Amino acid sequence: MPQAEVLPRMAFLRSRWAGRFNGEQCRFARERTTLEIAGPLAYPFESMVDRDFSYIVLGGGGFIGTNLCRHLASGGARVRAFSRHFSFPDPMAGVDLRTGDFGDTDALVAAIDGCDIVYHLVHATPPQPANANMAGDIKNNVLPSLALFDLCRKLQVKRIVFLSSGGTVYGRSEILPTPETAPTDPITAYGISKLTIEKYLALHEHFHKTDYRVLRVTNPFGPFQTTIKNQGIVAMLIACGLRNEPIEIWGDGSAVRDFVYIDDVVDALELVSRDESDFRVFNIGRGEGHSLRDLVERIQRLLGKELNMVWKDARASDVAVSIVSSVRAKEVLGWAPKTTLDEGLEKTIAWWRGRTR
Repeated sequence: MPQAEVLPRMAFLRSRWAGRFNGEQCRFARERTTLEIAGPLAYPFESMVDRDFSYIVLGGGGFIGTNLCRHLASGGARVRAFSRHFSFPDPMAGVDLRTGDFGDTDALVAAIDGCDIVYHLVHATPPQPANANMAGDIKNNVLPSLALFDLCRKLQVKRIVFLSSGGTVYGRSEILPTPETAPTDPITAYGISKLTIEKYLALHEHFHKTDYRVLRVTNPFGPFQTTIKNQGIVAMLIACGLRNEPIEIWGDGSAVRDFVYIDDVVDALELVSRDESDFRVFNIGRGEGHSLRDLVERIQRLLGKELNMVWKDARASDVAVSIVSSVRAKEVLGWAPKTTLDEGLEKTIAWWRGRTR
């Protein structure tokens, strides 16, 4: 690894709630090849762990956002959700719901103002449409993210937590399970735009002292994941299975993925918002690989019925094996997945059965 370059930085953080926080944070950033690590921290004030933060979840109406908002609100936190649409508003009691478009600057300012932690979960373009319209992917995701970072700086946000993609940013990695230090060579427009946003966050820290963390999540699944965007293989298999509908799968089912239950993802999102370590990027996955055929067999067993599978030719953007190493998250954040694949599938099936009654 090339010798680290020491970069001084000082961030002045002021709470938008009177009397909550005073002080300054001095930090020396140590740049490495992936630009995700900062150097030793000096905190002349109480730690991030002890702070009473307020949160805004951009993309709060989506699968992960809904679960995250519910979790944070259940712990008594002040939570605001921003989304174009809320599919499940009733289960989000106690959350301040704000409707708006990610590209609407005025709506974003009104939503973010007064919040300490910004969760950036928005990605307007699913993986396959992104490949078909790469310029649109940049326009709808990368450019609005850059505008968001500037707004967060002006509004004195304490930290940005960005949800990246552990299943796409590494591409066809030769290192399995794949650590955060592995080469990032995505073979999809979706993965490239996710990685681009990561890099711009690192650059924003370098120029503007923006505090941030990135979670590279693998294949999350669980309650509130629907099939509307044709994204999420677990939701698709369960929903179509319960409705006795055919299910189209690209490839022969040998592709291996790292499936992680949503409750474990939400735990990681909460932990990383208070992280005081030197690291910026964390993989989140079980570190276990399961083929799609194995997944189908497990769901068939739990549903007690055979699924109507239609296997199609694999796509050029499909990675044969995607498994990440979450050792860093375990050692630094104290995070570990608590839910086995079968336990997560059982809970997800129970949620879907409740919806289809």
